[in-house]
Amino acid sequence: MGTRHDRGGPDPATDDRADYDYEGGSVERPAFVAALEDRIDGAVRFDEYTRQLYATDASAYEVVPTGVVYPTSTADVAAVVDYCAERGTPVLPRGGGTSLAGQAVNEAVVVDCSRHMDAIQSVDPAGRTARAQVGVTLGALNDRLADHDLKFAPDPAWGDKSVLGGAIGNNSTGAHSLKYGKTDAYIEDCEAVLADGTVTTFGEVTLDELRSRADRDGLEGQIYGAIARLVDDEHEAVAAAFPDLKRNVSGYNLDRLLSEAEDGSVNVARLLAGSEGTLAIVTEATVSLEPVPETKSLALLSYHDLIDAMADVPAILEHDPAAVEVLDDVLLELAADTEEFGDLVDQLLPADTGAVLLVEFYAENDPQGKERVADLLADRVGSVGTDGVAQSGADSLTDAPREAFHGQEAHEESERKRFWKLRKSGLPILLGRTSDAKHISFIEDTAVPPENLADYVAEFQELLADNDTFASFYAHAGPGCLHIRPLVNTKTVEGVEQMAAIADGATDLVTTYGGSVSGEHGDGRARTQWNRKLYGQDVWEVFRELKAAFDPEWLLNPGQVCGYAADETIPEGVPARARAVDMTADLRFDPDYEFEMSFEPAMEWDNENGFQGMVELCHGCGGCRGPQETTGGVMCPTYRAAGEESTATRGRANALRQAMSGDLPADPTDETFVDEIMDLCIGCKGCAKDCPSEVDMAKLKTEVEHASHQEHGASLRSKLFAHVETLSAWGSRLAPLSNWLARAPGSDVLAERLVGIASERSLPTFRRESFEDWFAQRGPAVDPEDAQRRALLVPDTYNNYSNPDVLRAAVRVLEAADVHVAVPDDATSSGRAAHSKGFVDVARERARTNVDALEGRVADGWDVVLVEPSDAVMFQSDYRDLLGSDAAPVADNAYGLCEYLDRFRLDERVDWTGGEETLTYHGHCHQKAVSRDHHAVGVLRRAGYAVDPLDSGCCGMAGSFGYEAEHYSMSQAIGRILFDQIADSDGDAVVAPGASCRTQLGDRRGHESPSHPVERLADALAD
Repeated sequence: MGTRHDRGGPDPATDDRADYDYEGGSVERPAFVAALEDRIDGAVRFDEYTRQLYATDASAYEVVPTGVVYPTSTADVAAVVDYCAERGTPVLPRGGGTSLAGQAVNEAVVVDCSRHMDAIQSVDPAGRTARAQVGVTLGALNDRLADHDLKFAPDPAWGDKSVLGGAIGNNSTGAHSLKYGKTDAYIEDCEAVLADGTVTTFGEVTLDELRSRADRDGLEGQIYGAIARLVDDEHEAVAAAFPDLKRNVSGYNLDRLLSEAEDGSVNVARLLAGSEGTLAIVTEATVSLEPVPETKSLALLSYHDLIDAMADVPAILEHDPAAVEVLDDVLLELAADTEEFGDLVDQLLPADTGAVLLVEFYAENDPQGKERVADLLADRVGSVGTDGVAQSGADSLTDAPREAFHGQEAHEESERKRFWKLRKSGLPILLGRTSDAKHISFIEDTAVPPENLADYVAEFQELLADNDTFASFYAHAGPGCLHIRPLVNTKTVEGVEQMAAIADGATDLVTTYGGSVSGEHGDGRARTQWNRKLYGQDVWEVFRELKAAFDPEWLLNPGQVCGYAADETIPEGVPARARAVDMTADLRFDPDYEFEMSFEPAMEWDNENGFQGMVELCHGCGGCRGPQETTGGVMCPTYRAAGEESTATRGRANALRQAMSGDLPADPTDETFVDEIMDLCIGCKGCAKDCPSEVDMAKLKTEVEHASHQEHGASLRSKLFAHVETLSAWGSRLAPLSNWLARAPGSDVLAERLVGIASERSLPTFRRESFEDWFAQRGPAVDPEDAQRRALLVPDTYNNYSNPDVLRAAVRVLEAADVHVAVPDDATSSGRAAHSKGFVDVARERARTNVDALEGRVADGWDVVLVEPSDAVMFQSDYRDLLGSDAAPVADNAYGLCEYLDRFRLDERVDWTGGEETLTYHGHCHQKAVSRDHHAVGVLRRAGYAVDPLDSGCCGMAGSFGYEAEHYSMSQAIGRILFDQIADSDGDAVVAPGASCRTQLGDRRGHESPSHPVERLADALAD
């Protein structure tokens, strides 16, 4: 497997007990599959599930491919292309599938290079170059270069998910294009597979050598001949047609080619930049590198409206910034209404802010950075008071009138992150709509010269109004490339017509203002048809001639970038696939789309369109595909372990939507679909927070499993896990006999054979005296009348019966904080175990029992406290899904233990003796998903410990998941990611609040189970 997914173990699916192989449904063209399998070392998949998973990217389009291959080498790619060329079958190279214009979907054999071909082959720090295979993510490449203080300069927003090949194919750039330009500037040479399977290397050649290579036989000679003719005959036509613009990636990269030719040589590899896989398939590349800036400084300028901000951009560019980013009033208002960004807007911006510009400078040292920001503020705002408000008296350094009325600066990294967080709030807000109308990316990266921005935006707003919709304007104002996503409902005929009309009008505007229809995200299915209007018929035909030279049969990603327009006749001998794609065809949601509810949802869905809205929410950005090393966060653990599209949130969400819309011929409750798609979701909830759209796959899985139980019944093992509190109670009553039986010779093998519990797992031991028994005899030690607060400590099943020392430590710590503690005798288990196995009715019954038991005392001023993170989140979050507003009284007053201490600053009342150890802290994924995991670190530090908090994902145990024999290998593969992080930490000991996490870590050979943080807090109490 590739470096991103190889953790020293095999693919989890190779375990004989695994009941999944990432495939499903019938296999298309089995003879074709067999022939390819004989020719390559990589995998070949033409099954229905895989084909549907690759039918979408991050765009609005959906096209089912012929099949998918996962090459391991350039030789594999060449063999696939050669075989397909013989049979006239199109081929499409693909990386992370993060394309926003639809260039990564087609009716073709998809060649996914991101799985295996991700090696960084060499780094030359002195020469500032690196060579890598095209499947490496830009994040992984830059991570490798960091030790040399170098980087691959283009920085697309999804750089830790998108790959080098995608950056080349799309000619990617990013927020700092003012400094670095586009990817083409950094391509030194590349290895490529041509349309007939020939492997060649493209790089810099003199014009004489270019012409001499045109005499070669075969396809290579034809290609060099076409390029030579371009250089000799088309300079004037290209110069006249191409806009004078830093941000233009529409069409083929002819302007760079002919510009280089003026100096006597051309780099043919750079011609492939922005070609979207239509000319050749790049497999390796040598790229030049840039030094990492010594330091950065930021300014945040406030404006009354967007037009004022746009008018100010040219004057700001006089200060030579590295980035100028904009956020308009639509997004600022939406951000102010969100829990995540609301406080940020209130803290950073004056009340009457209608738009902001974020201006970043690179500098050689901190004083220089501060000076550059000060110069900008003095020029564009005037004298700025301590509150950032503009004062009168300072002269403008440029001729342009001042438009900003407020300015702030940030130099420390933490403050700069706050400013950038505000800028990056735009995308997740826009992508969070669960309505039928969505903010679609079909004109989102039009670009014009910065001096035309104000007039262009004003007319664009009129265009949107004329079409009865609106959009937000954000992103790269500096180079004139704005992200504009109109709200459109393509499920209606009127919506599709609206989409086409806006695109047509936008193209007219960019041509009027000297711009481009694509300044960043490429042509693809969304913008190919507009290239003729942008460049004119002559250059449109030049594009086609170049395409035909590289790919005479139009087999490589056909229909994209150029082709024959709808009103043109395709010449005799040219295949029909040479027709340019239509932007309104192949939409993921179109007027013929139907969503069939094969079951009724059992939980509350308070988003627009409910369950259906959540199923359809994933827009395909691939945010769930990032590796732990560079992406961090929780999602998506199974993808990080296996590297399979079906194990990412995007894959599951797409498969579920396709199954419920009929595109995938599968019932979502059937065994195969559940095993291959839903069952491998471990319910970590990371997607509910880390996914830009906040797709709640854990909740969707619970609904599907519940429906499956209702329709097909549930296994004995699932029922046992769902009622684990009953088993544990009996285990405690029968201890130590129950413990002896669980550890008797052969009991592990018997448990696996009878109920499918992995023989490698150590089962919990039970204590004869439960925590509840202990507390009933002991009673509270703090008088309720004199206490600072009163807490109802609700025991969880595991710590009550198997590890009561944790709950005892919780009582000690709470009482040391002057909290009166009571244990309610009428509460029951949280229902987490039943909920996680899809027994919604059982979980709802538990929730109702607990809310009825506790809400009266909560009304009297009691707090509800839990030590097990998953149980705390069950009370806080999942009860709302089960009971709706009835859960609010208890949910609003339920806390995890450390959250409780931190939120009310109760630990500040404790006389801590301090700890001498450094603790490596692994937080629980459920608490991370609801942004409540940070409390433990703060409390431990105030208790005197040094703490190294890991940016870790799920441990892989995930409740009962890791106990299940068929999931053991996946659980371990996920766990190895965490094990490596712990090994890299300097901590003396590990602490983890989750019982599952402690079990997973304790099951490692030669390792003891870590402590719960509250046990370390109890150790730090003064005697």
